[in-house]
Amino acid sequence: MSSSDPTVQPVPSSVVERVDAADVTLSNPKRAVISIGSNLGNRLETLQGAVDALEDTPGLRVKAVSPVYETEPWGVESGTQPSYFNAVVLVKTTLPPDSLLERGHAIEEAFERVRDERWGPRTLDVDIVAYQDVVSDDPALTLPHPRAHERAFVLVPWYDVDPEAEVPGHGPVAELLAGLSLESVAPRADLELRLPE
Repeated sequence: MSSSDPTVQPVPSSVVERVDAADVTLSNPKRAVISIGSNLGNRLETLQGAVDALEDTPGLRVKAVSPVYETEPWGVESGTQPSYFNAVVLVKTTLPPDSLLERGHAIEEAFERVRDERWGPRTLDVDIVAYQDVVSDDPALTLPHPRAHERAFVLVPWYDVDPEAEVPGHGPVAELLAGLSLESVAPRADLELRLPE
């Protein structure tokens, strides 16, 4: 069947998703939601590198990648930092949360992330937003992410890849978004992250 056949529906370019009949490479995988962001250097290239690095992680499969959004930096005065490119990645993984966190930090370090200032500019930010339905107040890794429910730059792309999603302990993403201003979250239809081969 050719791609020009009118019965073939193209995958919406805004959401890149991998559908496997069975994840034979993973045994009893867990769902995790990962937010990625960059406001230094080649932001799109960095985000794509993060997606690729996640896919290269043993025990992890990237299942969906959201559209890219351009957003204002969080927690700092407007105009004091470059804008961010943000996206959300849905994964299935057999890694426990602490190992997934270690992998996220390793990916950040590979892109020369510097941690010298809270909410400072960064080449790459990799945050675990949610892991299955786990709720934990462990200071090393609070789940879900303690501010995810109030951050439009996380919830908007998450909603794109999973409209039925819920933030454990806080409710449906769609309802949380209804209470937030979306002014500082601009879709970048001209940019796209791809799933690794």
